[in-house]
Amino acid sequence: MARTPAAKGKAASIHDQKLVRGNGGELHQTGEGDTEILTTSQGAPVSDDQNTLKIGERGPALIEDFHFREKIFHFDHERIPERVVHARGYGAHGYFETYESLAKYTRADIFQRAGEKTPAFVRFSTVAGAKGSFDLARDVRGFAVKLYTQEGNWDIVGNNIPVFFIQDAIKFPDLVHAVKEEPDRAFPQAQSAHDNFWDFISLTPESMHMIMWIMSDRAIPRSFRFMEGFGVHTFRFLNAKDESTFVKFIWKPKLGLQSVIWNEAVKINGADPDFHRRDLWDAIQAGDFPEWELCVQLFDQEFADSFDFDILDPTKIIPEEIVEPIPVGRLVLDRMPDNFFAETEQVAFMTQNVPPGVDFSNDPLLQGRNFSYLDTQLKRLGGPNFTHIPINAPKCPMHHFQQDGHMAMRNPVGRANYQPNSWGLGPREHPQKGFRSFADAEDGQKVRLRAESFADHYSQARQFFVSQTVTEQKHIAMALTFELSKVETVTIRERMVSHLLNIDEGLGETVAEKLGIKTLPKKADAAIAPRDDLPASDALSIVRNGPGSFKGRKVGVLVTDGCDGALLKKLEAALKKEGAKMEIVAPKVGGVEATDGSMIEGKQMIDGGPSVLYDAVAIIVSPEGTEQLVKEAAVRDFIADAFAHCKFIAHVEAAKPLLDKTGVEPDEGVIPLGSAADIAAFIDSCRKLRLWAREAKVKL
Repeated sequence: MARTPAAKGKAASIHDQKLVRGNGGELHQTGEGDTEILTTSQGAPVSDDQNTLKIGERGPALIEDFHFREKIFHFDHERIPERVVHARGYGAHGYFETYESLAKYTRADIFQRAGEKTPAFVRFSTVAGAKGSFDLARDVRGFAVKLYTQEGNWDIVGNNIPVFFIQDAIKFPDLVHAVKEEPDRAFPQAQSAHDNFWDFISLTPESMHMIMWIMSDRAIPRSFRFMEGFGVHTFRFLNAKDESTFVKFIWKPKLGLQSVIWNEAVKINGADPDFHRRDLWDAIQAGDFPEWELCVQLFDQEFADSFDFDILDPTKIIPEEIVEPIPVGRLVLDRMPDNFFAETEQVAFMTQNVPPGVDFSNDPLLQGRNFSYLDTQLKRLGGPNFTHIPINAPKCPMHHFQQDGHMAMRNPVGRANYQPNSWGLGPREHPQKGFRSFADAEDGQKVRLRAESFADHYSQARQFFVSQTVTEQKHIAMALTFELSKVETVTIRERMVSHLLNIDEGLGETVAEKLGIKTLPKKADAAIAPRDDLPASDALSIVRNGPGSFKGRKVGVLVTDGCDGALLKKLEAALKKEGAKMEIVAPKVGGVEATDGSMIEGKQMIDGGPSVLYDAVAIIVSPEGTEQLVKEAAVRDFIADAFAHCKFIAHVEAAKPLLDKTGVEPDEGVIPLGSAADIAAFIDSCRKLRLWAREAKVKL
């Protein structure tokens, strides 16, 4: 087939470009924009990137076409094996700033000098879903922090929930197999609502505390920016005298806690499956840098021996009312990766990465993680040299004799690649500065047993439940009902209810009634009788730990032609002062014309900007615009969902027909908007985040 004139012209324009050498001798391609010249990965300039090398225009391709071979070879290998868990992740760079010296407790270099900033990289993730799953699955969120300290990388590989499903790492493959898609049908994806998961959980009483957390709103956070992070395990601090202090790590967001509700999460996943990613990206690009305080719970062996539960049990917490978290520094995320794959995808976190001054406890889950993670990175990143990848490389000097292997980027130089050697070459160990483990005395037989001190599986689960507000307790019951309604095997449902009755009889009875279980099962056998005397802990409630401001949140403003431009500007200014944002939702993305003649550009069109994407909404429309909008199903959903999800709704007088059409019953959360005072009242209301009292009136 002959080339068309257009094709000839295009080919000529490519091949007519000339190469010139710069002052440094480098080649440049002339032409539009004086762009850089395309090369192979070996640096050879490429003359034609549009056509394979062939014999004649229509002949066979030649095997000697090294540029095509390299290009297609690399494309074929772009995907590395995804993580088995935490596959869907998103990360950002930042820094950790130490508040004051902790030399009394630890010799870790990062905690020696007040005001010192340490580079950091953080990766947030879901656990159960694949890389292509959606952001707002009901799931644990990974909260992994890599701190590039002056004495090596420190990875605090945690979650947004302080406890875990299992007490011993040997059960981790079983847990993950159970929660992942069922192997015969390969679904459901990124969901725990199926028989295999609840079969495993109902046969594993140690999971009950975690189940309360995962069925709470903690598992559907509004944003990475509004969730806590926990190191989960008990670690040790060691000071210069090798004296040990136990420590638990907690990251507390400066913006306070916030989650969504389930009906909202389902709709967000349909409207924007990248909701959490987009939120973090937008915040950092706008200069609204997310920030957390690192808090530590410090306690000694005497406290550990006196505590009601075993501090080595990863299914237990130490309530903040018993051991107060002490703020020791702040984490600020201020830069997105230059390339997602190179950094967020290839970053390797390992619990065993600790600096001198931080040490491990005998927590059997932590001990197993320390063993497992190196294998994980070897499989995923292709070989032992994954620390040569820049995102994983320490930023302090490195000196060792490790050499060769797959993808080695650097090797020891000189004659000696071993020690001791006679040449006086190479690094040596340093007994004082090097990492030392705590010299704990251990005694006992070799056994495969679970400590009796790990046997209370229900008391802290109950404590968590009674620590929630009535609204949050209702959400836990709704979540359990929804999940178990997807379980087809009746005996599994009944078995779970038998456990719930040990946690809270009202909770168990509510779930049983919703599932249609007419005869309550007897309570599950408990290795240790559940306690009902543990006091409620306010720190465990999201609602009780709200921000007190609307900072970092977003208002969706529905507008039409003829809207009040001056009112819009006042609202935008007031939100900016609060530290919040306004996003315009219009009939067309091109925007609308306000009464003052100004053009208001739309960020979203109505069909693409549902109210689930916003923390509150405002309706600033004209009477003529209302006549058009009242016919739109998407507009009715926008308002009805905002009302049903207990969000604050501001509106101008012209919007009342829209409210009436959607069945909105005015309450204290539906705020007329006409003056600066009304705007102030709206923002003051928004600081509460939700009007939970409305929920009882709404059937979702």
